[in-house]
Amino acid sequence: MTFITAQELRKTYQTKTGPVRALDGLNLSVEQGTVRGMLGPNGAGKTTFVKVLTTLLRPESGRASVAGVDVLADPAKVRPLIGTSGQYAAVDEVLTARENLVLVGRLYRIGTRQAKRRAEELLEAFDLTEAADRPLKGFSGGMRRRVDLAGALVINPPVLFLDEPTTGLDPQARRNLWDLIKEIRDEGITILLTTHYMDEAELLCDRLAIMDNGK
Repeated sequence: MTFITAQELRKTYQTKTGPVRALDGLNLSVEQGTVRGMLGPNGAGKTTFVKVLTTLLRPESGRASVAGVDVLADPAKVRPLIGTSGQYAAVDEVLTARENLVLVGRLYRIGTRQAKRRAEELLEAFDLTEAADRPLKGFSGGMRRRVDLAGALVINPPVLFLDEPTTGLDPQARRNLWDLIKEIRDEGITILLTTHYMDEAELLCDRLAIMDNGK
């Protein structure tokens, strides 16, 4: 079953030097329960594509759907179905790891009690229990990444978008995050993973797509 689809997506940015076509008639489909890797250089359009699928950006034309829901026609229905971890950890450095995860749960409106229970489950699963009550400003890059990825899983989404999740991490932190992603993959979650690293793509992905100049 196809779980993510994109048809003829086009998106242009206006810059000081003229228009830049970030997506140029992009087509892609991802099967349910698989990991699709997207490889491409900086500026290929990978992040723009992820932003369209996660309802953060509207294209000028084309169609897209996630889990059978039209991304452009019904973005509010898409958001409870997805988790996202971008190139930079979207965490609050003042809050603790536990507080960050509870906050994400509250933003998803799952209720305080359920948010706290889910936070405890994720802290244990991501080996963050001992550091749970420390502010994130004292965390390493790898630990922040783990909190960010845990936050993307608060609602047990059937679809997960990972946009260059290991950017800036040292080799050990990258390997640790790979292990976590493999565990998530084995749970049957459909994952779209953008990356620059061939070793990462080979280890984690079922299929690959090569992207350049918005195609």
